[in-house]
Amino acid sequence: MLVKSKRGWELPESAATDESVFMQRRQLVKAMAAGPMLLAAGLPLGAAAATDAEDPSAGLYPAKRNDLYKLDRPISGEKLVKTYNNFYEFGSHKKIYKAAQKMAIRPWEVVIDGLVEKERKIAIDDLLAALPLEERLYRHRCVERWSMAVPWSGFSFKSLVDYAKPLNSAKYVVMETLQDPDTMLGLKQFWYPWPYVEGLTMAEATNDLAFLVTGVYGKPVVKQMGAPLRLAVPWKYGFKSIKSIVRFTFSETRPISFWERLQAREYGFWANVNPEVPHPRWSQAVEHEIDSKKPIPTQLYNGYGEFVADLYKNMTKENLFM
Repeated sequence: MLVKSKRGWELPESAATDESVFMQRRQLVKAMAAGPMLLAAGLPLGAAAATDAEDPSAGLYPAKRNDLYKLDRPISGEKLVKTYNNFYEFGSHKKIYKAAQKMAIRPWEVVIDGLVEKERKIAIDDLLAALPLEERLYRHRCVERWSMAVPWSGFSFKSLVDYAKPLNSAKYVVMETLQDPDTMLGLKQFWYPWPYVEGLTMAEATNDLAFLVTGVYGKPVVKQMGAPLRLAVPWKYGFKSIKSIVRFTFSETRPISFWERLQAREYGFWANVNPEVPHPRWSQAVEHEIDSKKPIPTQLYNGYGEFVADLYKNMTKENLFM
C-alpha cells in the first residue's frame, strides 16, 4: 500500500503544470463490442495475423491520476515525446516512430515463468483487466543526456509480482522484448545481442516507483514507446526501461542485460542516475529537456533519491551508476 506522507521530491499540486494546458485528451473510445480476438496458432509471442486497427484497451483511459507522483517541471509536449524515441529493434536513429507502426500489438501474450508457483501465459487485455490502472507523472532521463517529463499510465510492478507469486528463492526479475523480424528490421543489425533483455532485483521491482506502462497522455501507449507493455523506472537511465515486453522470468541468477552484454564498461546492470559519475565518453552532470534544449543540472537518482537510496546501502563494491 502506498504511504500517503509526502516524500522530499514531491511538490505541491500547484507546482505541477495544469493537465488541461499540456494534455489534449481525446474522448473515451468505446470498447469494441463485436468480434472476439482470434489467437493465431504458431505465431511468436506478441505477433498477430493481421494489423490491429484500434487498440481495444482505449476505453480504459484516461486513468485516474495518482497525486503522490508530481513533477518539478512542465509535462513535455506530446507530439515531440511520441516522435523522439529509441527502439533499436526498428533502427538506431531517433525517428523510428513510422517504422514502429508495422508492429502488431494484438493478439499479445505475456509469459510469466521461472521461479513462480505456477508458470502462465496471459493475454495483455486479461492482464489489464486483472490489475488496476493509474496515471503517474514521471521524469525520464536518458544516458544520452536528454530528458522529458511524461504522464504514464499503467500499474505498479509490485502488483505484477504479487500476481506472479514468485518463490522465495527468486532474487531477480528478467524481462524480454518481442522479436518479430518481419516488422522489426533493426533485428538485422546482427552485432547487437538480441533479444533485448533487462532485469531488476526483486527489491527494485517491488519499490513503489517501479511502474509497468500501458498508456501515455491519457491514451494507450504508442508502439514506438513500447506498446502494449513497457517498464518505467525513473531513478535509472532510460535504457533500463525495456519496451514491448513479452516475458517476465523470475530467477535466482542476476541477468546480463542487453547493453551490459554489448558494452559493460559503458552500460552497467544498475544504471542509477548520478551526475557525479560520468559516462566513459561524456559528462552526466547536466541534461537537456527535449522541448527547450535548455541544459539543467542532473539530480542524483533523477531526483527520486528519498524513494530509492535505501535500496543500495552497503553496496560499495558494486558499480551502481553505470
